[in-house]
Amino acid sequence: QVQLAESGGGLVQAGGSLRLSCEASGRPFSWYAMGWFRQAPGKEREFVASISRSGGSTTYADSVKGRFTISRDNAKNTVYLQMNSLKPEDTAVYSCAVSTGSAWSQAPLRVYDYNYWGQGTQVTVSS
Repeated sequence: QVQLAESGGGLVQAGGSLRLSCEASGRPFSWYAMGWFRQAPGKEREFVASISRSGGSTTYADSVKGRFTISRDNAKNTVYLQMNSLKPEDTAVYSCAVSTGSAWSQAPLRVYDYNYWGQGTQVTVSS
């Protein structure tokens, strides 16, 4: 069993920045690839970014490339999502997720690659 707790969401103006954090507990953190997903009202959940167990591989959605950065600190059992140059269309509930079956250097991007999900944190970008 893995527990996830996100933090860092909030209200920000377009062009601003936020950093989301997700702390995991339950098993050694380096066992997991980690991902961030988001879901806007009336829309399906979509992939944002992921990072491999080693931290050496990352994957990003085209919509956030160059603006968002995912990172992890295995000593703190935490994954981060630094979000810069935010746009109103980034408004959504952001959730972190754990993939327990990934290889050391794999950064998966499909929803069904992930086994555990956090509750989510709201990010609202005003225009």
